[in-house]
Amino acid sequence: MALDDILKQVPIDDVAAKLGVSHDEAKVAVEQGGAVLLSGLAKNASTSEGSSAIENALERHKGKAPAKRVDDIDQNDGGKIVSHILGADEKKVTKKLNDSKETAGIDFGKLLPILAPIVMGLIANATKSKDTTAGSQTQTGGGGLGDVIGGLLGGGSSSGGSGGVGDLLGGVLGGLFGKK
Repeated sequence: MALDDILKQVPIDDVAAKLGVSHDEAKVAVEQGGAVLLSGLAKNASTSEGSSAIENALERHKGKAPAKRVDDIDQNDGGKIVSHILGADEKKVTKKLNDSKETAGIDFGKLLPILAPIVMGLIANATKSKDTTAGSQTQTGGGGLGDVIGGLLGGGSSSGGSGGVGDLLGGVLGGLFGKK
């Protein structure tokens, strides 16, 4: 599983229309937004409290089919998910993304709440199969949840490495998630 799996679940053309940008611009924005959400989840999953909160949230998203249109996505729920994932850094992250030259004209304040339920559903369904074989709760930053998030990011686990996020975003995530 990789970030491409998220792209396959996102109605890119519908996102482009909703944001008033081209398909290619929307695709780049979805890649960056998805990577930011995954990075935030990885950071949160690195603590037992954060991992437990993520697992509880994932329960609500298991088994849900991906939306075919943006209007079918619960963006209010998405906004709550974004707030939980990014916490106090939400405005700072959104501003950095909005200020990126690569995604000029994209309103990440609108995009992230669209992406968040898709990301959570994808992770929930991926961890569901791991849960049946693991037989125990995910340990801090590792196991099923960490492996799934790390796999989506392009690395093997959620702890430390930047992997695909570094390649995708360059300095956008830099100081926001403690990576230099």
